[in-house]
Amino acid sequence: MSNVKTNSRLSHRVQQIKPSGIRRFFDLASKMDNIISLGVGEPDFVTPWNVREASISSLERGFTAYSANAGIIELRREISSYMTKRFSVQYDPESEILVTVGASEAIDIGMRAILNEGDEVIIVEPSFVSYVPLVQMAGGVPISVGTNNEDNFKVSAKQIEAAITDRTKALMLCFPNNPTGATMNREEMLEIALLAEKHDLLVFSDEIYAELSYDECHVSFASLPNMKERTILISGFSKSFAMTGWRLGFVLAPEDLLAAMLKLHQYSLMCAPTMAQYGALEALKSGMDDLERMKQSYKQRRNYVVKSFKEIGLSCHMPGGAFYAFPSIEKTGLTSEQFAEKLLLEERVAVVPGHVFGAGGEGHIRCSYATSMDNLEQSVERMERLLKKIT
Repeated sequence: MSNVKTNSRLSHRVQQIKPSGIRRFFDLASKMDNIISLGVGEPDFVTPWNVREASISSLERGFTAYSANAGIIELRREISSYMTKRFSVQYDPESEILVTVGASEAIDIGMRAILNEGDEVIIVEPSFVSYVPLVQMAGGVPISVGTNNEDNFKVSAKQIEAAITDRTKALMLCFPNNPTGATMNREEMLEIALLAEKHDLLVFSDEIYAELSYDECHVSFASLPNMKERTILISGFSKSFAMTGWRLGFVLAPEDLLAAMLKLHQYSLMCAPTMAQYGALEALKSGMDDLERMKQSYKQRRNYVVKSFKEIGLSCHMPGGAFYAFPSIEKTGLTSEQFAEKLLLEERVAVVPGHVFGAGGEGHIRCSYATSMDNLEQSVERMERLLKKIT
């Protein structure tokens, strides 16, 4: 019998879900002084002024009521235009676009809309920490497919096919990837698309970091032949437009899937905050110059931090997107959690241990370079000091 204590007042499903592995390190760091954090997955830029001003203006004009459940139609039209121009995917703003409270809500309602009890979802890992719990909360079964440093954390169609069973309902992809920064090109994506068609799979494509692709243009999974009808495309404003606290995302999907997600959204959240939607509308209309400025800054920091990690003896693949480096700390003989804890307690640098991101993450740490160059330089110095003590 299990020795795990249960609480009869709580659902069995919720009790089986583990707390976020990231949170423990943030809680530790919050009680310490002189901390440099490379752990937070958000831009270090303030939301551009014109976006903030548009939101303030909406309040001044009295736009404080609920919006349409799916979001204000002006924003949905602008999202449609933006996705067509930037990523060559076309969605009807009336029936195929839903504005959500962050991209996380989009994934949540997408999972709950399609999964029956026991349905399996293949998750390419290392992955964002929410994917597994969101599948479980929807009654599904997460099936891990791990990637590794030797393959630049890319997944192959062969790996995915080996994990498919008669219970497989969907595949969860995230490229550019959190936490590895890995990207996939069109040819690699096409192989997975053919596999999805062969096995009649739905595909969740989390493209929240699409604009932060540094070396190649981002390929939207829904733009591939025959994939729009089986893709639930998730994106948002948090990363590209420095709007994390605004909690605004969007989901694009075929009309039947979108309608099911809209029902869940209606009953749980009603609509995304109206004033945030007006800010997002302005971001899409006039925010591309700010986006490009932030992107070039991230690219400069990426190049610096990967080069510096290698110079102090840590193997680190070159991330093609997002704003994370994922160096290996295997040479230290420590687990990722042990290394992260020592780095925090002894050198006051907060990173995220790789094991919290699932298969393939152990032996690595996630370091966000969405921070100042001064912080990055000091972090490398402190990390090198720790390495000299333990290796």
